[in-house]
Amino acid sequence: MTTPKSPFQSLPSSSSFSSQSKIPLKNSLNFPSKFTCSQNPNHQSPPKSITLISILRSIPDWADGIKERRMKQNRPLYKHEDWVRHRSSLRHIRHLLSSLSSRVILSLVPPVIAFTSVAAFVASYNTAVLWHLLPEIFPVLRASSLPYQLTAPALALLLVFRTEASYSRFEEGRKAWSKVISGTNDFARQVIVSVDNDSCLKASILKYIMAFPVALKCHLKYESDIGRDLEYLLDEDDLEVVLRSNHRPRCIIQFISQSMQLLDLEEPKRTVLESKVFCFHEGIGVCEQIMGIPIPLSYTRLTSRFLVLWHLTLPIILWDDCNWIVVPATFVSAASLFCIEEVGVLIEEPFQMLALDELCIRVYDHVHEAIKSEKKIREILMMKNQAASRNSSPNGHPTVGGEPNNLTSHPCDN
Repeated sequence: MTTPKSPFQSLPSSSSFSSQSKIPLKNSLNFPSKFTCSQNPNHQSPPKSITLISILRSIPDWADGIKERRMKQNRPLYKHEDWVRHRSSLRHIRHLLSSLSSRVILSLVPPVIAFTSVAAFVASYNTAVLWHLLPEIFPVLRASSLPYQLTAPALALLLVFRTEASYSRFEEGRKAWSKVISGTNDFARQVIVSVDNDSCLKASILKYIMAFPVALKCHLKYESDIGRDLEYLLDEDDLEVVLRSNHRPRCIIQFISQSMQLLDLEEPKRTVLESKVFCFHEGIGVCEQIMGIPIPLSYTRLTSRFLVLWHLTLPIILWDDCNWIVVPATFVSAASLFCIEEVGVLIEEPFQMLALDELCIRVYDHVHEAIKSEKKIREILMMKNQAASRNSSPNGHPTVGGEPNNLTSHPCDN
């Protein structure tokens, strides 16, 4: 089975590139999960022994599996119709009905079940003690609510700061990718305008420019198949070099830099093109810092420990006021507060939440359209320039119907 050639391989010039049909880049970016494509159907995993730990971990593993599968789904970019639906008055009902399919809510199943079970145990124990079903040495589990009233503002501020810090990272990642996309489009535009004498090298540079955001996306997203994403953009030998590299985005930049060294350009044009590479290096640096440096772990651990201890003791605090209502009260409190903490954890890694595949596809669409329209726009502008030259008078003033145009003359000249 032969590897499909890049559609750019048979294009000796940018003008012939414009006549090619659009390659299925969208299909290449919507690759299946690694678990489904690399698994051998004839291989059978050995049966796992059932233990108490495996039983207790079954629900968390199930919830984590659903969350990770949802994290790998492609995010779409919003269009006008999406915004209309987003601000619809029926959004509250739609969001409520889709609660059971939300990865955030499904990931809360283990802690909510655990703390609700603790509340049910405390309520059952206290009821047994009050009904004298247990010996008198067993006390009723109750405590004053004053410590909770004093620490509730601290827990609220901790959750707010934790979520705000995560959103700041999400916003920083979004801005970094906005710069990468705008820099890619601008770089491609400069190459299309500046390079005229070597059409084959020009087409190669444009391929590398379009391949950079795809390589950066695969570098940041977990279990991305960069070989499948780039097989329609790069030649087979180029792709082999990229796949052997330890840092694929920087390898693409090396292809761009080496290609520009072969161009016969004037020094000002070369300087402008080389300055565009800085945007790529800057994007790599910002994205790798966000990916490699999380929110301080002590802050995340403090929030988690605070929430766990709060809900473990919440049934004891609420028993005198609520009795058996401590069970639904603990359920509501755990579902609400852990949901806020879970959202902060999810958006802390922004690149799984951003529509990076759609952004890469949009870059390809923009560059492809610019290449196709380059020759036509240039011909139109040249025809306009020639028509303006033919319609100009000997003294340089434009003419109307073969006569000099006197609209620009001053009235006093008559």
